[in-house]
Amino acid sequence: MARPDPTHFDLIVIGAGAAGLSVTAGAAQLGVRVALIERDRMGGDCLNTGCVPSKAMLASAHAVRAAAQAERLGIRFGAPLIDWAAVNTHVQGVIDAIAPVDSEERFRGLGATVIRGEARFAGPDRITVNGQTLSARRIIIAAGSRATVPAVPGLQDVGYLTNATVFGLPEKPDHLLILGGGPIGLEMAEAFSGLGTRVTVVQSSTIANREEPELVDALRGVLLARGIAIEENAAVTAVEPGPTLVLEDGRRISGSHLLVATGRTPNLEDLDLEKGGITATRAGISTDAGLRSVSNRRVFAVGDIADPVGIGPRAFTHVGSYHAGIVIRRALFRLPAKVDYSALPRVTYTAPELAQVGMTEAEARKAGLDVTILRWHLHENDRAIAERDTVGMIKIVIARGRVVGAGILGSHAGEMIGTWTLAISQRIKLSALAGMIVPYPTRAEIGKRAVGAYFGAKLFTDRTRMVVRWLGMLG
Repeated sequence: MARPDPTHFDLIVIGAGAAGLSVTAGAAQLGVRVALIERDRMGGDCLNTGCVPSKAMLASAHAVRAAAQAERLGIRFGAPLIDWAAVNTHVQGVIDAIAPVDSEERFRGLGATVIRGEARFAGPDRITVNGQTLSARRIIIAAGSRATVPAVPGLQDVGYLTNATVFGLPEKPDHLLILGGGPIGLEMAEAFSGLGTRVTVVQSSTIANREEPELVDALRGVLLARGIAIEENAAVTAVEPGPTLVLEDGRRISGSHLLVATGRTPNLEDLDLEKGGITATRAGISTDAGLRSVSNRRVFAVGDIADPVGIGPRAFTHVGSYHAGIVIRRALFRLPAKVDYSALPRVTYTAPELAQVGMTEAEARKAGLDVTILRWHLHENDRAIAERDTVGMIKIVIARGRVVGAGILGSHAGEMIGTWTLAISQRIKLSALAGMIVPYPTRAEIGKRAVGAYFGAKLFTDRTRMVVRWLGMLG
């Protein structure tokens, strides 16, 4: 039996971040000859400079805040001693603990060929890496994204940070300026503020502007009460050494460090896409709804770099894993599959957390839906009261008798949003949600109580009371 051509594969995957690793793992375990090419670190942005280190640092900050707030529960601690070097060790230790799951050794063990180097297209089905040309029946681009650096005069002349460089700083910043009030900016504001750094967030519009405004209002109040300065609707016209942000109204805000957190840019430049006949825009690689390139049917794109036609990119790690499932169904099993973001959850991991799935109220109304809004506040929840942690609420958007959106602000909101993700994706009836048995006392009761109140308004009417009286007369 002839040996297989070592330069030809069933599948070539470019990028070993969350999306690329998910595709590779699935394909390799199905017996597909797959080559995984990575130019930098296995695990990509999420493991090394994104989700994992940020949540590890947030855990340290939350521990400090928990100690400071313990007096409300009858416990008193002294002032916390923050060991910055030990915090850095903790963050790196968390990365190291997770890294084996994303390692070369694991993926080679699954049967994949792992190649370290820069991948470039040499043709519609060919890739060059380390001076060698490889070919494949299908090529998956999972090259990810990087921090967007806006074209603000003077920014390139100061030593700014991004998510790729903010972790592991040898000394704790004295005053961190954060340009951007989205999820990354707010999470880093929470983390550094909690660890004793003065923080100022500067946002060109309003913070967390994709989320429910009334939930954001409550979160803003918490952050301000903690001493985080927030400048909203503040356009930065220049950056001066210091660093100093010059605002459109003439004000200057100076700090010791500057973190740029203004979005993500797909890593397109080094792929030589034109040689592969692959169409792309600034938003990413143009694909159909099934993530196949619109100009080269041999190529798929997944994760941050994919720009499905009419839908747009979504820079979340869980989207990369979701994309991987679609591509495996399409590229390997030849089954129909396409992206559907109607039940895509997202979470900002501040304290309290801000979680959202589906449409906001404004989005639903803009879509022409006749909506009903259900709310329940945590100050009416027994578990939250017992823990003296009552900031937050759930807001549910109902249309045509089904949940089309939900937002939660509160401790562990990210854990609670899953119920509402399932409700939207499976079109679960409101009556089923109202009848769901939820453990007492838990914060998750707020959702059941909100839906229950919806039915209660229909049940406790004069007509229903009359029916009950009539039935009672029957003996």
